[in-house]
Amino acid sequence: MKAPELLFLRRRGNKGDISLIVCVCAMVAFGCVMIYSASCYIGRVQYGDSFYFVKKQLIGVAFGAVAMAFFCFFPYRRLYKFRYAALGVSVVLLALVFVPGVGVTNYGATRWIGFGSFTIQPSEIAKYAYALFAAAYFARNAAKVKTFRGVLPVLAAGVLLCVLVILEPNMSITMCIGILMLALIFLSGTNIKTLALVLIPCALAVPALIIAEPYRLQRLSAFLDPWSSPLDEGYQLIQSLYALGNGGMFGVGLFNSTQKYRFLPFAESDFILSVMGEELGLVGILLFFAVCVFIIWRGLRIARRCKTRFGYLLAAGFTLVYGIQVAVNALVVSGSIPPTGLPLPLISSGNTSLIITMASMGVLYNISRGDEEKMALEAEKPVR
Repeated sequence: MKAPELLFLRRRGNKGDISLIVCVCAMVAFGCVMIYSASCYIGRVQYGDSFYFVKKQLIGVAFGAVAMAFFCFFPYRRLYKFRYAALGVSVVLLALVFVPGVGVTNYGATRWIGFGSFTIQPSEIAKYAYALFAAAYFARNAAKVKTFRGVLPVLAAGVLLCVLVILEPNMSITMCIGILMLALIFLSGTNIKTLALVLIPCALAVPALIIAEPYRLQRLSAFLDPWSSPLDEGYQLIQSLYALGNGGMFGVGLFNSTQKYRFLPFAESDFILSVMGEELGLVGILLFFAVCVFIIWRGLRIARRCKTRFGYLLAAGFTLVYGIQVAVNALVVSGSIPPTGLPLPLISSGNTSLIITMASMGVLYNISRGDEEKMALEAEKPVR
């Protein structure tokens, strides 16, 4: 049998990580149910349709399913060629947020780009674009990562994105990109000295960013003692804790939340986990996190088993974006860190986050399918 035929049969025989896709689809379906539960009241009162937010989410599900299916079978090694384009488009989109008439402001933050009734959130795209750029750079420059100069391009790109995102302002995604940057630099194989040179300035930047804006100091104060401003900065955290406490061990039952009746702001988006805790209880929350951990484990397993450095770093980066966002959202909702707006991936209302997350899961699946090693290694050769 000829070599091309053997390669074809080998590809057909490798089905990839089906369990990852099954879990993602289950999470998306569960998210639609929870969005309806969390938003049916406000949808009916504010928009005259109990299914208003669910219908919007289903549009995102449709686009997300197409994106995920496409990237499931789009050879991940070809993404290497789009590393600069992805980063450049992200920077342009983040800059467009500040253009009058293009950027959309909600609740004092300009985080979206509007085209009629259609809006996108560039910072959600930027996280994955950065992971792609960093993975491609470290794959091509493996010998340089031991020095500070060697990691400087990845550091500079990360800082640029963080600056653009923090100006929106969006502290939560800034934090996600910062953590992702440090994690990928560590995974690249750099030495401790270089990592310390990167880590120390980043650690010093956190308190500086908090002090720079009065509203961040107010949020920090509300986090430390939410009852000092129960009707202002501390209100959202108090209502979130009420919801979680009301749920107890087994919850009050699906669709039976009381906090969603305009007591808890952003119940269908950033704080949907609070509604889940109230309706499904501690047991339901633990089962949900078990699925999240399973997705993260499968993603890291895919990374570890990948035969190419680019695939390894890309899978690890995309998995880290998902894991970091789940962790930060859970910490915010439980009052473990100061409140900041960040959707729960695959669950919260918001089409940009949903579509880009589903697309990233498609890439993970494609990496899990595996490619002929020689073809995959071609993506890591320097472009001449």
